[in-house]
Amino acid sequence: MTLHRRALLAGTAAVLTGERALAQGTIQARPPVRVSDDVVQPLPKSAPGSDLEVIDLWPELPPGGGGPFRSEYRFDETLTGVVTGVVRPCLLVIRPERPNGAAMVVAAGGGYRRIDIGNEGLPVGQWLAKAGITAFVLIYRLPVEGWRDGADAPRQDAQRAMRLVRWRAEEFGLDPDRIGVLGFSAGGHLAGTTATDAEQDLYDDLDEADGLSARPSFAGLIYPIITMRAPYDRTISSRKVLVGDDPPDARRRAYSVEVQVNARTPPIFMVQASDDRIAVTDHPLLMHAALRQAGVPVEMHLFERGGHGFGLGVPGSPASAWPGLFMAWMRGHGLLKS
Repeated sequence: MTLHRRALLAGTAAVLTGERALAQGTIQARPPVRVSDDVVQPLPKSAPGSDLEVIDLWPELPPGGGGPFRSEYRFDETLTGVVTGVVRPCLLVIRPERPNGAAMVVAAGGGYRRIDIGNEGLPVGQWLAKAGITAFVLIYRLPVEGWRDGADAPRQDAQRAMRLVRWRAEEFGLDPDRIGVLGFSAGGHLAGTTATDAEQDLYDDLDEADGLSARPSFAGLIYPIITMRAPYDRTISSRKVLVGDDPPDARRRAYSVEVQVNARTPPIFMVQASDDRIAVTDHPLLMHAALRQAGVPVEMHLFERGGHGFGLGVPGSPASAWPGLFMAWMRGHGLLKS
């Protein structure tokens, strides 16, 4: 079953508290709503039987203005598992049967030109939920889609997502001090900037949620895009979207995650494959060096094989070990309290 833009987002709107409430973008605490079998579900092939809730990030239009064609639909998912045309950024919530109080905002990759939730979004959210972690899959704005705030648009969405999850912590049974971010590829860049640059407010406060910190308690960066600086800026898609073809050094530095690291950066876990030709190993190595210099706890695993975009890892491959290693790391930091 292939989902199309109209079916996916009209169907999603119908399962919440009513189309009028969604149109108004209310973010007040509300009881959970179960997705029934007769309503279109996001990604039934990747997430069969999942109970998904949707939280709009912004009460009205996102800050800055611009963006793709305005409609009642949140985003376009004509190609199953690939999100583009993000009009209304949101969080897709996957609740565990036995929540342990930890939560994760998940940012899938796609070169800031799309969001690959079929590989790095919903499957990751399901895995986290099985471990008792409440997952919030982030549907963020794509700079290439005409947002006037450009490269800062997804960063605004990530900051808002962290604040909203903290604001609704009691509703979801969460510990506000155990809310992290997990990003893949370009989503790893977004997660990294959220972890290192959270004190830079990128939009004006809208409500009480914006009075809370946007800094995650911890971060997982999986084959992340880290730096925009030469000669490591071979991630052509992300680099072009964020800083352009021949940017000044100041702009390169502004969007290089390792440059923003400071002593307030939360503990970070990183994974990379040595044969990754997109986010070459220099990216996590530069980040690791910056974190060590700042005295920030960091764990990094560099696998011999895996390439780029392996998600949770192909069963039997070296890279498939990272989910277990990540859970062990979280336990070691007291993040998986029963």
